[in-house]
Amino acid sequence: MAPVLPLVLPLQSRIRLAQGLWLLSWLLALAGGLTLLCSSHLLVQLQYLGTFLAPSCPFSALPQVALVAGAVALGTGLGGAGASRASLDAARYPPWRGVLGPLLAAGTVGGGGLLVFALGLALGLPMSLVEGLEEGLGTALTRYKDTEVPGHCHAKLLMDELQLRHHCCGRHGYKDWFGVQWVSNRYLDPSDHDVVDRIQSNVEGLYLTDGVPFSCCNPHSPRPCLQSQLSDPYAHPLFDPQQPNLNLWAQGCHQVLLGHLQSLASTLGSMLAVTFLLQALVLLGLRYLQTALEGLRGVIDAEEETQGYLFPGGLKTAWLQGGVAHRAAPEKTPPEEAPPKELG
Repeated sequence: MAPVLPLVLPLQSRIRLAQGLWLLSWLLALAGGLTLLCSSHLLVQLQYLGTFLAPSCPFSALPQVALVAGAVALGTGLGGAGASRASLDAARYPPWRGVLGPLLAAGTVGGGGLLVFALGLALGLPMSLVEGLEEGLGTALTRYKDTEVPGHCHAKLLMDELQLRHHCCGRHGYKDWFGVQWVSNRYLDPSDHDVVDRIQSNVEGLYLTDGVPFSCCNPHSPRPCLQSQLSDPYAHPLFDPQQPNLNLWAQGCHQVLLGHLQSLASTLGSMLAVTFLLQALVLLGLRYLQTALEGLRGVIDAEEETQGYLFPGGLKTAWLQGGVAHRAAPEKTPPEEAPPKELG
């Protein structure tokens, strides 16, 4: 059967192909390195923000898979650059002859498969952030008061840092703090009638107030921060509850974190798409170069035309066999004549 997608490559075409592959390979290595940086940055962000994601949220799989895919793409680019450069020198090519097959197989199965998988995760997993952040931030708000509970003692610090760093307050707004007890029982006076009334008036026995933590305060506000009695219009005559952004952060942390993480995922997805395109071009070019040079039986600087292809014999020959179809079959020796019989 005829080879799949054959391409005639004379000497000058092989040289241009090798030179173009050298440039594409370095671009692939650069894209793989940038993918490594983007996925590493997203992993670092998730180590800090993972507290505010539900444990069941699968979003962390995206940077992990992308990290491995970027490393394989980086290796494929460096290997492609070395092989394409060596193909221009007859003395340097023989050691690379046995490397090209495994390089193509690893780049296709490993790198290509991982890039497609990571790209699919980049397109689908950001949608899981909506519910993951909803549950994770709700848990973080309820644990804010647990400064002495083992395993939750850092919840207050992390939530305060989140609100101060990302300029947000509550899950969807500052009023979310009204529905949770964020003041530790350690700081409540059990003999205070107001405290007792607030606890007894709540079905769950929580101390609820219409106030917010200090980390919700906007330091750019020209007035002192108002944290308590925010729903009482007579408690702060000069405070307009319709414009809380004059005093508190206007956005909820859910919206801020969702936009932040989805933006990082979008950047990583773009890098994965570029890396996949470059890897496909490099692998195709290397395959054509490999089969074309195998057709010359090692004389890579020969002037004669040769044929490159993707698969010889219509996919019946394995990828690693290179140009076996071009090798000459051993000559058949004519059968020896039987000795003449002696006449009796």
